[in-house]
Amino acid sequence: MTPTTALPFCCVDIAVCTFRRPHLEQTLRSLALLDVPDDCSVRIIVADNDITPSAEALVERLRPEMPFGIDYVHCPASNISIARNACLDHSRGEFLAFIDDDETAAPDWLLRLMEQMKASDADVVLGPVKAKYGDPAPEWMRQADFHSTRPVWVRGEIRTGYTCNVLLRLTASGLAGRRFSLALGKTGGEDTEFFALAKRGGARIAFAPDAWVYEPVIAGRATLGWLAKRRFRMGQTHGRLLAQQAEGRGRPAQVGLAAAKVLFCAAASVVTIFAPARRYGYGLRAIMHAGVVSGLMGVREIEQYGLPEASTR
Repeated sequence: MTPTTALPFCCVDIAVCTFRRPHLEQTLRSLALLDVPDDCSVRIIVADNDITPSAEALVERLRPEMPFGIDYVHCPASNISIARNACLDHSRGEFLAFIDDDETAAPDWLLRLMEQMKASDADVVLGPVKAKYGDPAPEWMRQADFHSTRPVWVRGEIRTGYTCNVLLRLTASGLAGRRFSLALGKTGGEDTEFFALAKRGGARIAFAPDAWVYEPVIAGRATLGWLAKRRFRMGQTHGRLLAQQAEGRGRPAQVGLAAAKVLFCAAASVVTIFAPARRYGYGLRAIMHAGVVSGLMGVREIEQYGLPEASTR
C-alpha cells in the first residue's frame, strides 16, 4: 500500500454502470489493484443496465479474486440514469466514485481523488480520462486527442462534470438526495445536468490532474461520424441548460451567440483545411454550437443509449 496522509475512517463505494460491455472484466481487475487510503474501506457496486442480468456471471466469477466487497445490482433496462441512480441508492458510504465499464484505473487513482478532496474541501472531484487509440484511429484523431476527457473551466471555475472519473461526497448539501434524470437516460447528458444542478445547489467541484483512468477507443468510436453525433448531443444538453437559466429576451440572445459561434468555427475549419487536426477540431466545435442552438430551441436530445450500438459505446 502506498503511504499517504492519514484520513479519518471512511467508506468509499466505487460504482461501475454496465451494459453488455466485454471490457468490464478489465475494469474490475484494475480496481482490484487499487491502493487504498489509510483508514478507508472500499466496496464496488456493479449496476447492470441490461434487460437480462448478463454481467452477473462475470461478477460472481471474479468475486473470490477481489480484495474488496462487490455488490451486483440488476437495474433494467437500457437507461443509464436508472443504473446511476441504483448506485446512489445502494451506496452506504460517505464517498462514491464512478468509473465507466470500458475504463481501467491507475493504481493510485482513488488516492489522488481522495487527496484532492481533502486538500480543496471539495464535494466533487473530477479526474482526467486518457484515450488509448488503436490501429483504426486516423493520425489526425490521435494528434487532436478528441476522445480524452477533462473538465472545462469557465471564468476560473468548473461548473459541471462527468461520471467517467469522479468522486462524490454524498453528504454535501448540493448532492444530498440528488438523482440523475430518467428523461436523459437514453440520450446522454444526464451527468452534465446532474453536476450543473449540484453546482447551482452549492456543491464545490475540483480537479485531480493525477487521478488517471484509461479508455480504449474502439473502432466504432474512432470515426468522425461518432464524434460529430456526440458533440451535437453535448451541445444540445448545454443549450437546454442555458434555456433553463435564460429569462425573457435572454434566450434569443443566447441563440444568436451560439449561431455566431457556428459560423466562426465553420469558417475556421475552411481556413485550416490543410491542417486536419485543427480543421476537424473547428468542424466539431461548429457542430457542438449547432447543438446548442438546437437545445435552446427546445429540440429533444438525440438518443444514444439502449440502441443496438450501445454494446460498443
